[in-house]
Amino acid sequence: MTAVSLTVNGETYKADVASDTPLLWVLRDNFGLTGTKYGCGIAQCGACTVHLDGQPVRSCTTPVTQADGREVATVEGLASGEDLHPLQAAWIAENVPQCGFCQSGQLMSAAALLARNPRPSDGDIDAALSGNLCRCGTYQRIRRAVRRAAEDLQEKG
Repeated sequence: MTAVSLTVNGETYKADVASDTPLLWVLRDNFGLTGTKYGCGIAQCGACTVHLDGQPVRSCTTPVTQADGREVATVEGLASGEDLHPLQAAWIAENVPQCGFCQSGQLMSAAALLARNPRPSDGDIDAALSGNLCRCGTYQRIRRAVRRAAEDLQEKG
């Protein structure tokens, strides 16, 4: 067992886990943060995407020891209290979710994109989210939602 300490969404969490435990399972099973989803377990679908020090990573294949002492952001951290993140509001406005399974990973990949590129083109959006699979095929709605959120963020300055 290895003791790890992570700052997740601004809060410090500690756990004693096997060193090869994927970050996904520590977030879900040890910390109760179940917004991050298990999809494929081989870093191919993107459902498990979280941010590690601001960069999107696949938590299903990231050993928790790589996150020890670092900042982790999950979909639970996007909203500020009752106020939805502009991406979450745009997701609702554009009716993106269907089954909802991929949504946390899609949102986290989109948030990373907007953090580095506040005015993404459709090509930028497609490239940034190309590794996030949507079983329901709502890719056009996802693109519209990312564009809407980018506009909202620009208006807020």
